[in-house]
Amino acid sequence: MKSIVREGALIAGAALLLSGCGVMKDKRDGGPAAGPAPAPVVERVSDRPVKLGDPYSVAGVTYTPVDVADYDDVGYASWYGDELAGKPTANGETFDPDAISAAHKTLPMPSYVEVTALDTGRTILVRINDRGPMANDRLIDLSRGAAQQLGITGGGPAAVRVRRTNPPQAERAQLRAGRAVPARIATPDSLLAILRKKLKAESASKPAPKPATPVAAQPAPPVASGKAKPGDDRLAVQPSKPASKPLPAKDATAATGAYQVQVGAFSTEARADTAAKSVGGTVAKAGRYWRVRMGPFASDAEARAAQGKARDKGFRDAVVVRDR
Repeated sequence: MKSIVREGALIAGAALLLSGCGVMKDKRDGGPAAGPAPAPVVERVSDRPVKLGDPYSVAGVTYTPVDVADYDDVGYASWYGDELAGKPTANGETFDPDAISAAHKTLPMPSYVEVTALDTGRTILVRINDRGPMANDRLIDLSRGAAQQLGITGGGPAAVRVRRTNPPQAERAQLRAGRAVPARIATPDSLLAILRKKLKAESASKPAPKPATPVAAQPAPPVASGKAKPGDDRLAVQPSKPASKPLPAKDATAATGAYQVQVGAFSTEARADTAAKSVGGTVAKAGRYWRVRMGPFASDAEARAAQGKARDKGFRDAVVVRDR
């Protein structure tokens, strides 16, 4: 009897177990369908292919892009914002003023650089995806977002150090998505003093333009060689050596032409207008850019004085040109 009861209990238990399995299966098969898998994160831009580009000329200056792995230089930074928002950068991306990006004359696109403000020591990581700035001795043109992170959105050009670097993939992805990465450790005062001294020495050591060789016809624009550094071929035409018998002063101007100071070339008319107002110059369209000049002046001495004023305003590559 006990055996029969025990066998009956086992049979009932097995039936209940099988019934439970069937219910569980029904619930899995008949329940709500699983939601779609989350879409993969797609980055807006890529680091491939890296673009270098051929030499190009702007306002009489030829720039030769070069892939310099240990690039490290000091100079001045400016910034740009809404005037180019939504427009393509030189490597085909869409410019976002709030992203942490920059324009450089010769480095590959994209490149990653650490930019240090020489007055504060603050250092940030920036992604280069555009060409520029085509004005004076500006070393780099930061997006508004990068300039705000560096703290240089007020006033004129800011003294900076630009050093190429190879950041981790996570930081690259962050910048490609338009977001800033944390600022680097502040540059120590001892190094800042060295960098400031270097910038001052480089600004003071720039050679004065050599006089142009007298020619019968208008000379062809200068073209940089493949080994020339960007900016080495800036055009600055000086007056020819006087003839053995100088002309009277009242006729000299007519014979040699009027002198002007070329302040720089800008990618937008608004930025050119701002520069022109700061130096009392005028704006003229030159191809895809807007050129700012001061003058004309009756003599080379007057033009040199105006050139000094332009350099004091931060346009340190202002040059004297002569209309023939």
